[in-house]
Amino acid sequence: MKKVFILFTIHYSLFTVLNAGLTDFKTIKEANQAYEAGEYAKSAALLNSLEAKSPQKQYDIGNALYNDKKYDEAIEAYEKAEGVDEAARLHNMGNSYFQKKEWDKAIEAYEKALDLKKDEDTKFNLGLAKQQKKQEEQKKQEQEKQEEKKNENDQNKEDKKDQGQQQNKDQKEKEEKNKENQDPKEKEGKNKEEEKKKKGDREKSDSEKKKDPQEKNGDNDPDRSEEQKQMSKEEKRKEQELKRLMKKMGQNKTPTMMYQMGEGKKDQRNEDAKPW
Repeated sequence: MKKVFILFTIHYSLFTVLNAGLTDFKTIKEANQAYEAGEYAKSAALLNSLEAKSPQKQYDIGNALYNDKKYDEAIEAYEKAEGVDEAARLHNMGNSYFQKKEWDKAIEAYEKALDLKKDEDTKFNLGLAKQQKKQEEQKKQEQEKQEEKKNENDQNKEDKKDQGQQQNKDQKEKEEKNKENQDPKEKEGKNKEEEKKKKGDREKSDSEKKKDPQEKNGDNDPDRSEEQKQMSKEEKRKEQELKRLMKKMGQNKTPTMMYQMGEGKKDQRNEDAKPW
């Protein structure tokens, strides 16, 4: 890409020099030297210190400010420089607007300059400004499309969310309505069944809690020893024998049983005891 051409040649008019005093002449010389040295702010300040007023002075100040990248101030100086080479003034104003990326104003200034004078540099800058404007517009359109697409996706997500919430709400309302329209007897029956089921569950839970751990585990528990199993069988046998005696006692009223236990002696029945 070619570099933007800039028509910036300091030219002091004969009017300024002829009407300047010795001090002004010295100031103009210092301003020129500062400009050539790239000290553009100093050059503009020296030219501003001159008491003489002329379009050429404003034009030269505009050139110094442009090179100092103070484009707004440069444009103000060029606007006060009417009376110098108009094509050159408009060309430099177009360059200032170009640097600010104000494409429409730059294009307008270049076109006016070309109407006054056909210049290849001005023509090139005009084409470049139009190209930059087109690229910027395309970029802006692309950004707008992306933003529009993003907003559309966000809206779709929001709509789906609202739709889901509405469906849940409708479902709950339907369930509430069904409950309200339910036959009172049927509703009462269901409530009783639920209460009965809950009560059965509670009784079952309480029964399991009270159950003997040994009975729950059973004789086949692998963690129990053979001795414990044998004791369990003996306890069951005694329990069955006790039940048999209790049953017989219930049938024959209450028999009196007395035994004398002694080492090496035979059991002797008490003569007062009544036989079964």
